[in-house]
Amino acid sequence: MDFAPYQDTAPESTRALSPPPRRSTSRSPNPRSPPTRGTTDPFLSSSLPAPSHFSDEPRGESRGFGNTDLEGGRSHINLFETSLPLRLDYEAMLAYLLLPPAGGVFLLLIEHKSDYVRFHAWQSSLVFTVMFIIHLIFSWSSVLSWILFVFDIGLIAFLTFHAYQDANNLDRIELPFFGGLASSFVDAE
Repeated sequence: MDFAPYQDTAPESTRALSPPPRRSTSRSPNPRSPPTRGTTDPFLSSSLPAPSHFSDEPRGESRGFGNTDLEGGRSHINLFETSLPLRLDYEAMLAYLLLPPAGGVFLLLIEHKSDYVRFHAWQSSLVFTVMFIIHLIFSWSSVLSWILFVFDIGLIAFLTFHAYQDANNLDRIELPFFGGLASSFVDAE
């Protein structure tokens, strides 16, 4: 087909047309019934699997009354595909648990599919890089170093808990200044 802006003939004259509709008085064929023998239509003679064959959910699993899922459906969180073979909430937690800020930087290098995980990786990298610099500045005082260390552990626990808990609805716990900065980095990607 010629897509030049100045053509001699209209493109509709050379376009392949669809086959004319069948003129029959009978109702439409049932897709579940086997095709009749005199049919020459290749689409009716091929047998395709049912749409449930392609679903991601396991067959035969009950999700109604009497379900024994102890995590309340968390094992089926698949809102976003992740680059690592881990669940979304576990990856977001790893941003804070893998020796911050190194864990956040590692996830920024590896994870490319989930914005939720990338947000937590950016926030972890930014916050704990600044905390590392503050630790270096106040390293002359052992009392201040221990107070900062306890604050770091509390902050890691708080952010890890919220990264895990908020993965159900993809809410983000944004720290002042760093959370907005991390969101802008993720939105710009």
